[in-house]
Amino acid sequence: MDAITLLKNDHRKVEKIFSQIEKGTGNREQLFTELTNELTVHAEIEEQLFYPAVKNAKQTHDIVLESFEEHKQVKMVLADLGKADKKTEHWLAGLKVLMEDVQHHVGEEEEELFPKVKEKVLSEQQLQELGSKMEEMKTRQLAAIKKG
Repeated sequence: MDAITLLKNDHRKVEKIFSQIEKGTGNREQLFTELTNELTVHAEIEEQLFYPAVKNAKQTHDIVLESFEEHKQVKMVLADLGKADKKTEHWLAGLKVLMEDVQHHVGEEEEELFPKVKEKVLSEQQLQELGSKMEEMKTRQLAAIKKG
């Protein structure tokens, strides 16, 4: 699977978890743990593999720098929500802010970054190779989380 398809699949999975939490379908604690795991591993594969592969290109440099900052913000909100009482309306308000931050980030990636990467930065073969590395790393990290 190419790198961009893998990242877009992650985006859809996270959107689905947000939706389930908002609708109250499923165990909020469990869904938040799943959301945290997905966002954390997604950020790590982007920061360690995808962004370094595209950040030196003139067309994508600024977007990648901004993306690193958005990841920091998302991680802080995730940490705060993880410590808070998930049964309160304050927690749900915090989750809504997180969801909006993630949606903004996803929009920028899918509408600006990914098209530029595909058109001007990485070849189809490079995207496939990068996707394989990202998939391996993601599998390892999710397995480590399940063990831990």
